[in-house]
Amino acid sequence: MATMENPLAVRHIQNFSEAASLEKHWGYVDRAVPCTNDPGSCAYLDQVYGSHDLTMVYSGIMWAAIAGILLIWTIGRRVFPSPRADEIPTGAIDSERVAKIASRRSRMRRTAAALIRRYLLPDSVRFVFGRTTRLQVLILTVLAGYLLIFSFVGITYQTWITPIKKNPGLYNTRTSLGPWSDRVGVFAYALTPLSILLSSRESILSLLTGVPYQSFNFLHRWLGYIIVIQGSLHTIAWCIVEIRLYQPQPTTAIEWIKQLYIIWGVVAQILLLLLFALSTPWGIRLTGYEFFRKAHYVLAMVYIGACWGHWANLQCFLIPGLALWFLDRGVRLLRSALIHYQYLPGGSMGFRAAHASLTHFPDAEHGDVVRMDFTHPQDAWKVGQHFYLCFTECSIWQSHPFTPLNLPKVKDGLVSHSYILRAKKGETKKLAELTARKLAASPCATTPLILSGTYGESIVDELTPDVNVLCVAGGTGITYVLPVLLGLIDQPEMKDRKVQLVWAVRKKDDTQWVEKELDTIRKAAKAHKIEVHIYVTREASSKSPSINDEILEKDIAVKESGIGSSAVSSVKGVQSASSLNVQRIGGEGFDRHPDLNKIVREFVDNTVRGSTAVYASGPGGMISDLRSVVASCNSGAKVWGGNGRYDVSLICDDRLEW
Repeated sequence: MATMENPLAVRHIQNFSEAASLEKHWGYVDRAVPCTNDPGSCAYLDQVYGSHDLTMVYSGIMWAAIAGILLIWTIGRRVFPSPRADEIPTGAIDSERVAKIASRRSRMRRTAAALIRRYLLPDSVRFVFGRTTRLQVLILTVLAGYLLIFSFVGITYQTWITPIKKNPGLYNTRTSLGPWSDRVGVFAYALTPLSILLSSRESILSLLTGVPYQSFNFLHRWLGYIIVIQGSLHTIAWCIVEIRLYQPQPTTAIEWIKQLYIIWGVVAQILLLLLFALSTPWGIRLTGYEFFRKAHYVLAMVYIGACWGHWANLQCFLIPGLALWFLDRGVRLLRSALIHYQYLPGGSMGFRAAHASLTHFPDAEHGDVVRMDFTHPQDAWKVGQHFYLCFTECSIWQSHPFTPLNLPKVKDGLVSHSYILRAKKGETKKLAELTARKLAASPCATTPLILSGTYGESIVDELTPDVNVLCVAGGTGITYVLPVLLGLIDQPEMKDRKVQLVWAVRKKDDTQWVEKELDTIRKAAKAHKIEVHIYVTREASSKSPSINDEILEKDIAVKESGIGSSAVSSVKGVQSASSLNVQRIGGEGFDRHPDLNKIVREFVDNTVRGSTAVYASGPGGMISDLRSVVASCNSGAKVWGGNGRYDVSLICDDRLEW
């Protein structure tokens, strides 16, 4: 900060040559004491330094509160853990065993969870915040409220007219605008490491709370908007002070803008606005998601560097931000290297990519679907976790998240991976085109992959034997819920547990994506009391069955109240005696979706005992509908009264822990 001391001394009209001592202020320049300027200037400096000291206190309180919440959350998870599926015997259980399990759970905790879900699970102000829960919006509101209140508290709002020694007859107008501007600027610095914490894939927050890293994306995005507002207000306010309130003009403004720390401040503000513009939906559509992502990484780091050049005394906030960013990227690279560091064909050790066999399902209307299957030497992941896959034959600079659809099992040191993806644009479209070309040349096509992961949390740790399971999927979202069902099949039969899969696809032939897994579920459906309902949303005419030759096709009538609100006279159904049912509810040229409200409510009402876990993955509209339906099914009063049926949780791939 020594390079900035002289210009700041001039700006604050402090006479360092006559100072008896220098008073230290954390995050700011030293103050010359005693003040030898005119009374108005000394009063103004009292306000500047006093306000800054309070700002640092308020920033410390904010971070202490965040740290305290995380500490309590972390301790609470360890001291009062929920019952885990792997800690409870999986044999046939009687009512007495269930009662003991239930007794170990805190009724108060289950009641509180049901109440929170009922009121905070649905989407909130969707036209502003998009498809996000009321809980997320509440957390954002609390943080924004704190910042708004303490941006103004502790500042004496006053105006001082002070003479200019070098220009007799001219006066500076000194107001509380300067101290207020400094405060919002410091808050922008203080929020920087929190923003990086919320954006990290190798998330420290996830390790502490158990909440998947992707659940923090909403708060990261809106915290960025707050920082943009704070930085812009800081810049505008000081422009008003230096260009309008200080005299003489334009000499003062020119001298001010030439200072190195001000130049860095302008650079930081430009970068901040550029980050904001590129992160908007319009910016992403214009430049493409991959450009946005890479540019976001680079611009964010350059922005932090510019902030350092502008005000290095606040490096207490910038150094942690930089450390977190480099730690996240370093761990990502290390994990990818460890997954692929293995024996090579020649017997030596080195980096070796996985090679996936490809299956192609053409769909000119909605985008082709590609299935990838391969084995890889590694430890098994947890159900619900996902990998980032890099398709090296398309680009080594991009990777995308995919959830394995199979159950993770180690056999002879190898773990099988299976994925399906729909080609839309970008890398997925390139992969589909590559697959089509390779399969045209050879019936056995493969492609090299680089994996990074795993990421996310287990979604079945708390799936105890008394919990009923409803899986709801749309399209390729089936990959998220299939491992849950396959895991239940691997366990002994659970008395009175209700299990159901609801899958909406555009065409019945789409079931071929996971035909092998569906056949496994169909064969185990009777023993495990699993019901499978597949809704075909864009076909009205019958085609030959694609799930299994044992499925028999017949016409069934559909009541409007049971499927949807629009009028459709009839529907083709495919049904078997093994609880696997396919219903066509759409028509040529339009989609028709299953009535999720009816499906979820009927499932919950027909359970024998125990709570219900709804696992879901699919389009945003489907997840939003499920949030509202699941919220309405929860009842704190009934759970407190002993009816655990109305304790209904929602677990989806963009979830908080509900």
